[in-house]
Amino acid sequence: MKIVVIGLGSMGKRRIRLILELYPEFEICGVDGRADRREEVWRQSGIDCYESVASVSDVSCAFVCTSPLAHAAMIRECLENGWHVFTELNLVANGYEENIKLAREKNCQLFLSSTFLYREETRYICSRVRNGGKWNYIYHIGQYLPDWHPWENYKDFFIGDRRTNGCREIFAIELPWLMNAFGDVKETHVQQDRLTGLDIAFNDSYMVQIVHENGCRGLLAIDVVSPCAVRRFEAYAEGAYIAWSGTGDSFVEYDGSCGRLKKVALSEKAEHCSGYASFVAENAYKNEIRAFFDAVEQKKKPVYGFEEDKRVLCLLDAMGV
Repeated sequence: MKIVVIGLGSMGKRRIRLILELYPEFEICGVDGRADRREEVWRQSGIDCYESVASVSDVSCAFVCTSPLAHAAMIRECLENGWHVFTELNLVANGYEENIKLAREKNCQLFLSSTFLYREETRYICSRVRNGGKWNYIYHIGQYLPDWHPWENYKDFFIGDRRTNGCREIFAIELPWLMNAFGDVKETHVQQDRLTGLDIAFNDSYMVQIVHENGCRGLLAIDVVSPCAVRRFEAYAEGAYIAWSGTGDSFVEYDGSCGRLKKVALSEKAEHCSGYASFVAENAYKNEIRAFFDAVEQKKKPVYGFEEDKRVLCLLDAMGV
């Protein structure tokens, strides 16, 4: 099978590395308009890299890892070529209906990344919460915007653009698994503010009260302000409590039989990539790549898609993110 990775920034390079690790038998090539990125990937991975999609042929699957605002057109070009498509978060719903229709016409798999749905800790939380009863949760995720990719200026990265800003990306990453666990969102109350002097055209701090349709409630704090990269989650119900700070060894649950907190045993050993916060685990990225190829080769239905994502993006628009 031949794979093309389109967009050779940090995420594109991560996808190449993981595909090579998981499927060494696959042939991989890369596409990027920047010569420096093509040369870097060729040096690091030894794969052929091209300036445009038109330069590659005999491809079965494409990974779209460009800036989100370029996704819709790139996805359409890949589908028109008859390629199955894995795309990173889009953050805007441009071309959704057209590309869903085109994928069906071409009998192509259209797979949308939602990495946290493939993380062992969030899967466990979802399974516990869906057992029934009303839960409340408190969740804070934040990291200072220039520290996301310290090797490049945040104004040259899509997280600095108002339409695809860093807070919107965090919401788009977290809401799918939160809604999977606690149910669809019934109503929200949003407070937003600017706490930094960054040269950005969007608010950098959000506090949101969420009421889910099943009665669960949450307090969600999202920011690109905190100088310490933070992910801190707590959920509680009658006789139940779960806490997680983004790492496997911080994942604990109340054990009623002994009246104290115990670590939740995880089957996956956390893998990490240098340059990212400690709570960014490679395992979930591997799991969703496997899920994509399972969808392509075995016709397994993905756990998340464009239809579900459109609801999330509409919610973010209504919240003014």
